[in-house]
Amino acid sequence: MDINVTQPRLLMVDDDALSRELFSLLLQQKGYAVEAVNSGEAALQHLKTQGTLPQVVLTDMQMPGIAGADLASQLRSLYGTQMMLLAMSGSEPKRTDKLAFDGFLLKPFTVDQLAATISGYVPRADGPAHISEDGTVLDQAIYQKLAASMKAEQMERLYTLCLQDVGRRFSAIKQAAAESDDATYRREAHAIKGGCGMVGARELQKLATSMEEQGLDATNHVVTHEEFILAVERLRRILVGHEIIGRFTQSTGDTRA
Repeated sequence: MDINVTQPRLLMVDDDALSRELFSLLLQQKGYAVEAVNSGEAALQHLKTQGTLPQVVLTDMQMPGIAGADLASQLRSLYGTQMMLLAMSGSEPKRTDKLAFDGFLLKPFTVDQLAATISGYVPRADGPAHISEDGTVLDQAIYQKLAASMKAEQMERLYTLCLQDVGRRFSAIKQAAAESDDATYRREAHAIKGGCGMVGARELQKLATSMEEQGLDATNHVVTHEEFILAVERLRRILVGHEIIGRFTQSTGDTRA
């Protein structure tokens, strides 16, 4: 998604009227089509009436009623991965709650930080907004270098092959974990690390590096697997947004548990 050309349609969910009004105004000035509701229940009802879903749902995590990970779970159950789910809060939420979303923004944040989060690029030095805790989903320098050196069809093939390889190898990683095969677990993680590094898939590279280094001895490898699945979906959305895999099908291998 090129944040300088076409901005996505966004649904904002916040129980604070002033925040809704102010941020909606700022987003509209930047070219976003914004709808706003005051609760998780209102968001669910609003989406039922829409012929076309918004590309992004931005929701406060601390509201009365349905909110936080519960709201994210219901949205995923109803709409799958059709929308990017972003959370915002004035305080750092629990790690498990953050995993329910595609990204998190710590208030106060700017419209530019939101735009960067949606596009997949996060300026690490300019504020607390982030998708992953360290770095970016897609390294823009590597992406731009590849885009300048090959045709669109070649770019599509390259990233499609990357996602297919990740899907196959992650299946092998899950099987290795089930069989307590630490050597295979680390070997497949190493391969993912190398492949993702070459195409700038930074978040997946970072997670694969951690999996290779810690192996099955890590007490939290199940949580790491959940993070990996979400990271694949984030990369997939970003590539679709960049129109690199616009014709992309679900043949990339299943990374879901």
